[in-house]
Amino acid sequence: MTIAPYGSWKSPIDAATSIAGGVGLASPLIDGADIYWLESRPAEKGRITIMRLSPDGTETELTPGVWSARTRVHEYGGGAYAVSGGTVVFSNDADGRVYKLEAGASEPVPLTPDLPDRQLRYAAFAFDPARPRVLAVREDHRGAGEAVNTLVAIALDGSNDEGTHIAGGHDFIGPVAIAPSGGRIAWIAWDHPNMPWDDTWLYIADLDDAGVPITPRIVAGGPRESVVLPSWADDDTLIFVSDRTEFWNLYRFRVSEAATVRLAAEDAEYAYPQWRFGMTAYAIVDSRTIVAASTRLASWSLQRVDIEIGSATPIASDYTVIGAVSGGNGAAVFLGGSPAAPTEIARYDVATNTIEVVKTTKDAPDAADLSRPEPIEFPTEGGLIAHAFYYAPANRDFRGPEGERPPLVVLSHGGPTGSTDNALDMALQYWTSRGFAVVDVNYGGSTGYGRAYRERLRDNWGIVDIDDCVNAAKYLIERGDVDPDRVMIRGWSASGYTTLAALTFREFFKAGASHFGISELGIMATETHKFESRYLDGLLGPYPEAKAIYDARSPINFVDNLACPLILFQGLEDKVVPPNQAEMMYEAVKAKGFPVAYVAFEGEQHGFRQKENIIRAIDGELYFLSRVFGFELPEAVEPVEIANEDALNR
Repeated sequence: MTIAPYGSWKSPIDAATSIAGGVGLASPLIDGADIYWLESRPAEKGRITIMRLSPDGTETELTPGVWSARTRVHEYGGGAYAVSGGTVVFSNDADGRVYKLEAGASEPVPLTPDLPDRQLRYAAFAFDPARPRVLAVREDHRGAGEAVNTLVAIALDGSNDEGTHIAGGHDFIGPVAIAPSGGRIAWIAWDHPNMPWDDTWLYIADLDDAGVPITPRIVAGGPRESVVLPSWADDDTLIFVSDRTEFWNLYRFRVSEAATVRLAAEDAEYAYPQWRFGMTAYAIVDSRTIVAASTRLASWSLQRVDIEIGSATPIASDYTVIGAVSGGNGAAVFLGGSPAAPTEIARYDVATNTIEVVKTTKDAPDAADLSRPEPIEFPTEGGLIAHAFYYAPANRDFRGPEGERPPLVVLSHGGPTGSTDNALDMALQYWTSRGFAVVDVNYGGSTGYGRAYRERLRDNWGIVDIDDCVNAAKYLIERGDVDPDRVMIRGWSASGYTTLAALTFREFFKAGASHFGISELGIMATETHKFESRYLDGLLGPYPEAKAIYDARSPINFVDNLACPLILFQGLEDKVVPPNQAEMMYEAVKAKGFPVAYVAFEGEQHGFRQKENIIRAIDGELYFLSRVFGFELPEAVEPVEIANEDALNR
């Protein structure tokens, strides 16, 4: 092995490899004997296309060319397509219209009107088995105030244009589930200031012959109960997920009995936080059987749940991360990943109790070049314990000099209501294969550990998350794993805020990288989109009543405290975190005289989707750190312009 300084190792994982050729897999669905999914393609400017796999193994791209199956409902989207009997409906990103593509047709046909600026947006489609229509969540931006969210029915012949009203009356609604006969529906709703992981309501209603709801009624939910993901097992049996007993568990509601029973009761989570539609963790595969994924301590497993008796039977697999579960006809499809293999689409057959790989787009590097995650628990403030995954440097051709410890990259996930997992992440391995250590922190506020852990961040964003990131690094320093003088923090979106706040409010980190991160919290409260417009009420307090707290925790107001180099990346069409957030921080740090870089991307929104921009951000951050920590890069990468660069040599 070659002995070389940490950070300077030549890696088999370049920026292009770290995004795995640009193809991402999402939203698998079963329709009869066919399997469908979405593929995102950064090489095609982030276009998302619909794919179909036939029983004979033939893959067909159903939406080639200009089509992109994506929705902007809640800005984060999800639930962009559905399929039944070979007919696909989807939201097209360019115009926000809903299109229908029938089996054998060469071109989709529009079902909803063509309005400017995506004024009508649709998501979470559900085919009505009794009527020629689909139900969907509609987000109406035509008014002067907030967008209006309702449940509508869209005729498959295109005759009703924008959709017929089905349900509303709340700030947010959906997704909807339709009983097998088409005689009943169920849906989720919630209101400001709640988010779907706070307080929601589960409605059910019978439908008349015309498909209009009759006397909707609430059957679950309310204060301090998050109910998500309704689905009908039969016309009388509704399955849903609730955290009424601390963890998101499965429940069965019988309409005829008006009775609710918990299934597979355990201290595990059967749901993800519902940032997007389609974030499913279970599927009903027949009237008696659920195939479900659940997580304990950020490690997922698969199991069969008997709807009648509530028992759960483990399903053997190597997957430790499982999501986007859907199914029917005795089978389930899902996204599965593990520390050793990239995420792929898999199919589980109930009759044979077997799992087969349906689609994978990424080849894992040699195992000797991979860093394996070590789950760690570490002490944090208040006598509590927090969680993370630690990755040591790994490269079969290199090792560090004797007595030298590696630099540490501290990651904090976005959300902040979310979590990180231990699936193989090539973007993370980009760093470890170059000689960096990485700790990926599930700070207090993360999901997957129950409601109490999730609510540690309540009123404490910008405190608990920073403390846990600092304490994760201190734990590794005390173990002797990493260099205390070369610890940096990086993040994106909400974790970009954690990055900026950590650099501003703690004298600990030696550098930082913020990708579309938040620097001024008041702007987030007043200028962001509807879905998150009251999100900060629970994390900081209502605005403007709690303006003093917002001001006190906004990094932009305390840039004089920042005493280390910083690089910022930003999409110029970002509606979630406006570009002025990064621009203000850049100008403030620049004026103070510290090394700072700002890289902006035309045409990018909240999260980069274009291949060349993703590569530029990855390599640009590496270049920046090579200048900050003073190591030589084994291969040339395109430099970034660093303001006050001469300060690095002082």
